[in-house]
Amino acid sequence: MTEIFTIVIIGIVLAILASALRVLREYERGVVFMLGRFYRVKGPGLIIIIPIIQQMVRVDLRTIVMDIPTQDLITLDNVSVKVNAVLYFRVVDSQPAIINVEDYMQATGQLAQTTLRSVLGQHELDQLLAEREKLNADIQAILDQQTDQWGIKVSNVEIKHVDIDESMIRAIAKQAEAERERRAKVIHADGEFQAAERLVEAAERLSGQPTSMQLRYLQTLTEIAGEKSSTIVFPLPVNLMDSLQQLLGGTARTDTEDQPAA
Repeated sequence: MTEIFTIVIIGIVLAILASALRVLREYERGVVFMLGRFYRVKGPGLIIIIPIIQQMVRVDLRTIVMDIPTQDLITLDNVSVKVNAVLYFRVVDSQPAIINVEDYMQATGQLAQTTLRSVLGQHELDQLLAEREKLNADIQAILDQQTDQWGIKVSNVEIKHVDIDESMIRAIAKQAEAERERRAKVIHADGEFQAAERLVEAAERLSGQPTSMQLRYLQTLTEIAGEKSSTIVFPLPVNLMDSLQQLLGGTARTDTEDQPAA
């Protein structure tokens, strides 16, 4: 009988020791309460918890990846869209994460959903599609500020998908096509303007050098002669006629002066 009693006592002692010893991994912390009051944060490694008197709550310090469900919202320009995102956060202070909020996982997820709708609803559709990095930073800053009292650090927020109606997709495609046509016309007009400026500069330089005009004229004749055509229109510049008239006029005056008077 005594042996049985001794075995029972030893079993109880071993059970108490087993329940008193806890092992926390490197990424875990234990928030210890003594008789319902906060005592201290322990870990990592081997820790001792007094049974019945002390209780421990494990907290994971690793980065948590949370998928924010698809949210229906209306943008600033009255376009209905569906947006979902992904949230990255971690616990940096175990005490407020357990004491200040009942369930920090659920609280952070609900806050992320409401903040996502609130922030994106203040922007137009074009901004949602083109300025994702800025919107991600705005949402992350707001969440990080509000979750600081829970001992949580929001490291990043990424908008994954922005779903819009088919009618809006067609309208955006038409808008993009019109924008491309506008740019093409502007580029063509700039090219015509630059070409006109070059032609004006070339004309001014050629007008200042008459010999250059003659060389250009001869080059044009060479190009025409090289073409396979049965008829060649021989262009005769006006300045060439003026030069011939001056030359003929000068010759006639010379002959008149050389003849003796009757």
